[in-house]
Amino acid sequence: MTPNPADPETAETVSHAQPFQRSNAARYVWAHGLQNVGDQIVAAKTLLPWLLQSAGAPGFFIAMLVPIRESGSMLPQAALTPWVKTRRRRTAVWSVGALGQAASAALIALAALTLTGVWLGIAVVVALGCFATARALCSMASKDVQGRTIPKGQRGRISGRATMLGGVAAVIVGVLLWLVGERVTSGVVAALIGLAALSWVVALLIFRGVKEPASESESKGPNRSWWRDTWALFVRDRHFRSFVIVRSLLLVTALSTSFIVTLSAEVGVDIEQSAAGASDAAAAGPGIGVFVIAAGIAALIGGKITGLWSDRSSKAVLMYSALVGSVILLALVASAQWLPVGVNGWVFPLGFFAMSVVHASVRVARSTYVVDMAEGDKRTEYVGASNTLMGVVLLIVGAVSGVIASFGSSAALLFLAAVGMVGVAMSFMLKDVSAHDSAAI
Repeated sequence: MTPNPADPETAETVSHAQPFQRSNAARYVWAHGLQNVGDQIVAAKTLLPWLLQSAGAPGFFIAMLVPIRESGSMLPQAALTPWVKTRRRRTAVWSVGALGQAASAALIALAALTLTGVWLGIAVVVALGCFATARALCSMASKDVQGRTIPKGQRGRISGRATMLGGVAAVIVGVLLWLVGERVTSGVVAALIGLAALSWVVALLIFRGVKEPASESESKGPNRSWWRDTWALFVRDRHFRSFVIVRSLLLVTALSTSFIVTLSAEVGVDIEQSAAGASDAAAAGPGIGVFVIAAGIAALIGGKITGLWSDRSSKAVLMYSALVGSVILLALVASAQWLPVGVNGWVFPLGFFAMSVVHASVRVARSTYVVDMAEGDKRTEYVGASNTLMGVVLLIVGAVSGVIASFGSSAALLFLAAVGMVGVAMSFMLKDVSAHDSAAI
């Protein structure tokens, strides 16, 4: 696709970045690919819940991993976006965020080596909160850098390559963990997290070499009325309000995977009637390596499965994803209750993989829906406001599921399945905004 010089954004990209276009693209792919590698290791849905489970941390901390990781990267965006947009070099903002993620990952690795139980849970949750805040900076800055250095028609392709690097890395790490088997310890996981911290450092060094045009905008501070503006939009815009409510109920796909991992360990303990410690409980499950492999494969293929369907009816994808996700959770709870450990050793990784694919479907569908429901500045307003609101909702639902998790992972999964079923019913509130003739495109 040839860039259109008449497009102001494209014109800026062509005039300032064209001599460096190839090197910028390569640096973007490798830097974000390494970031995705780190994400697959410092994962709130796989390795971190396994780490806390194996070290005897209370279920409340496991329940808070995904909400803190997700909400922490979304909540600050509405307030910080005006400030980020007026920085002369967005690559510098991204570098600060990458450094923050590296430092946070290193702290988690150190905690894994030196702490257990409640203290490990506290340390990991605090470090993950710092990690998520740093990630918010990267999330905002990367989109600006990509828009100013890479022409339209190539951005999706480049983002896809970076995502694939993360998925491939997850599969490799998962295979290694699977081969190690019961010899996986907190020390092994800490070493992997330490390598992830190094991946952000290398990514930082690579990304600093991107050649971008300097911003001439007047410096501004954070938006001090960000919450008032966001809440006013939610109250006065019925269409937007319906979308936020449905999106909140679809958190079943994001919050459930960590409980699937921990329930698999609980199943091994119950069936074997072991009186051993929590580390033996984790080993009795189907193996963390299998879950990491499943997450990697889901990252590689999940988005492609529902992309075309979302273009035809993103509302339908949201509705059916909530239904399928809830059914999967109910099936896993039933399997844990009635099937033998040998069968569950494969049922749980398959269920985890299926839920990861469903979550990828939800992410594609909700992104497509919010893009189709508005145009221009209104679309930008919807995106920023919905992300900020979802950050708040994630913390609330995560805290509730964390309290319920004190009764066991099965209880938390049943709660989330019920939330998903409500999401199915509420999906009928949504206006169908998709182009039904997209197959002809």
